[in-house]
Amino acid sequence: MKKVTILLSAAIVLLMSCNTKQKVDEKSKEPAKKNILFILADDYGYNDLSYRNDSFYETPNIDRIAKEGTVFNNGYAACQVCSPSRASIMNGKFPARHGITDWIGAREGEKWREKKRFSKLMPAKYKHSLSHKDVTLPEALKAAGYATFFAGKWHLGEKGSWPEDHGFDVNKGGWDAGGPRGGYFSPYKNDNLKDGKDGENLSMRLAKETVNFMKENKDNRFFAYLSFYAVHGKIQTTKDKWAKYRKKAEKNGIAETSFKMKKFLPMRETQDNPIYAGLVESMDDAVGEVLKGLEDLGLAENTIVVFTSDNGGVSAGDSNSTSNLPLRGGKGYQYEGGIKEPYFIKVPWIKKRIKENNTPVTGTDFYPTLLDLVGLKLKPKEHLDGVSLLPLLTGGTIKERPLIWHYPHYGNQGGEPSSVIRKGDWKFIHYYEDGRGELFNLKNDEAEIHEISKENQEIASALKTELFNYLKEVGANYPEKDPTYNAALEAAYLQKIATKRLESLEKQRMSYLSPDFDPKNDWWGSFQTID
Repeated sequence: MKKVTILLSAAIVLLMSCNTKQKVDEKSKEPAKKNILFILADDYGYNDLSYRNDSFYETPNIDRIAKEGTVFNNGYAACQVCSPSRASIMNGKFPARHGITDWIGAREGEKWREKKRFSKLMPAKYKHSLSHKDVTLPEALKAAGYATFFAGKWHLGEKGSWPEDHGFDVNKGGWDAGGPRGGYFSPYKNDNLKDGKDGENLSMRLAKETVNFMKENKDNRFFAYLSFYAVHGKIQTTKDKWAKYRKKAEKNGIAETSFKMKKFLPMRETQDNPIYAGLVESMDDAVGEVLKGLEDLGLAENTIVVFTSDNGGVSAGDSNSTSNLPLRGGKGYQYEGGIKEPYFIKVPWIKKRIKENNTPVTGTDFYPTLLDLVGLKLKPKEHLDGVSLLPLLTGGTIKERPLIWHYPHYGNQGGEPSSVIRKGDWKFIHYYEDGRGELFNLKNDEAEIHEISKENQEIASALKTELFNYLKEVGANYPEKDPTYNAALEAAYLQKIATKRLESLEKQRMSYLSPDFDPKNDWWGSFQTID
């Protein structure tokens, strides 16, 4: 009996040992099939989510990605406007290198005069489509056996340079246009997206298309790229969401004024736009739909989820949607509000993840990082300006390197032709109108209030040299002086902007916040909500 008891005890110990070992193995083992869900918002600001700012916006689903993944507090877009940033995600190169330095369709050279802004410079020429010579991220993944899917905004060239021409098997809604031509409710007026029922929500439609793709490929490896048109102007929302955020703005206290004139345009300094806030929530609802889809399909534990934006929130020009304060500027600007983004990466099988990281990272880093995470060889001859962030996700470090922004253009939002370098905590901006430079220490002055180049001349000089050595190396294009420039005409134009435009914006803001606001059937969702 004693012998039987001893043998039984030994068996129990062995069984417990096996079970314990099995749990450890299951916990540490990476999945055999690793999928990628990449979510890209358009014109979405660093502080336009409740994860960072719960006073106005509500984004529980985007917040969830941040809380379950790694937040890069110094995550950047590769440019202050859309097309260059989107190209950099695809090819891992800074805009100065790949040549798409402005949003595709913007006036360049002498054509800039057609805008009648009477500017000192003629903006530089730029490339108008993604190069077929580059091996894009989806092409690299497709070559490794991944099914690839694109939904939403493309804006990287005309027909012949659409998503399906650069590595995507399926394209739902990606084409020439940079904004939702039919608005955020069907009919969409999009050559690559069939209309739904009148009033169908665009963001939710794109999310459901993404879930359908994942369902069809749940037994394969897939790369799903959900590129929202939201929250690009013209902004629209449902009547219910508008009413909800109008009441929130009223409860928070509606300031008498919101806009302040900057160099070229008035800039919004309050977060109280109920139409925009409703649009943000609709996008978040769509993010929730996709995350739920992953769970329902049993794919949540073997799918990387990325969330980011292509540039800062629109605080001037376009739809004047939001304020990026305390960050300076917004979309189109060389300051942090124009280039700093929500930048979240969730890797379910990294159990000892780092919740937050302060290393400066950018859009070019997604290409090598995603290849690394799914176990593919990097392509350093392709993603020349990107590095893998895998060490940062697991508590390590990467070598300090400069981040470069090159925007030799005037933005629709009031930004100036400039080039920027960030290295460590230092940020240097070169302006092409007059050749001046600005230096900021972002660790001490994230709001870029204190310009300190005179007190740190050696640092400013070294950064300027490194910046222009890079631009020379990649053959960057530059703006040129306009020989027809007339200072008096520009001054008269700016005076009109500082008075009539500013007054008009304040009037529009208060109309949005009025209980009697009526969009006059300009958008379906004001009166109709479609599930």
